[in-house]
Amino acid sequence: MTLEVGKGTKIKLTLESMITIGTVVIALTTMWFTLKADIAEAKALPKPDITRIEFDMKDELIRQTIMTTQDDVKEIKEDMKLIKQKLYE
Repeated sequence: MTLEVGKGTKIKLTLESMITIGTVVIALTTMWFTLKADIAEAKALPKPDITRIEFDMKDELIRQTIMTTQDDVKEIKEDMKLIKQKLYE
C-alpha cells in the first residue's frame, strides 16, 4: 500500500499538535543561532596563556599520581604473593 501525496491529500492536525510542532521549530532555531553566536564569540576570544607555574604544578600532580599508583601496584603484588603462598601451601 503506497501513500500518494498530491493536491487532493488532506492532513488532519489538531491545534495542540500544530502548537507543539511550532514550539519545537522555534526552540531548535533559537538553539542553532545561540550556538552560532557562542562559536563566533569563542573564536574572537584570545587563547588562554598557560604560565610556567601552572605547567609545573600540573606536571608535579601527574608525577605524584604516577608514584602513588606505582606504590599501590607494589602493595597489590605483595598481597598476591601472600595469597598464592597460602593457597598453594
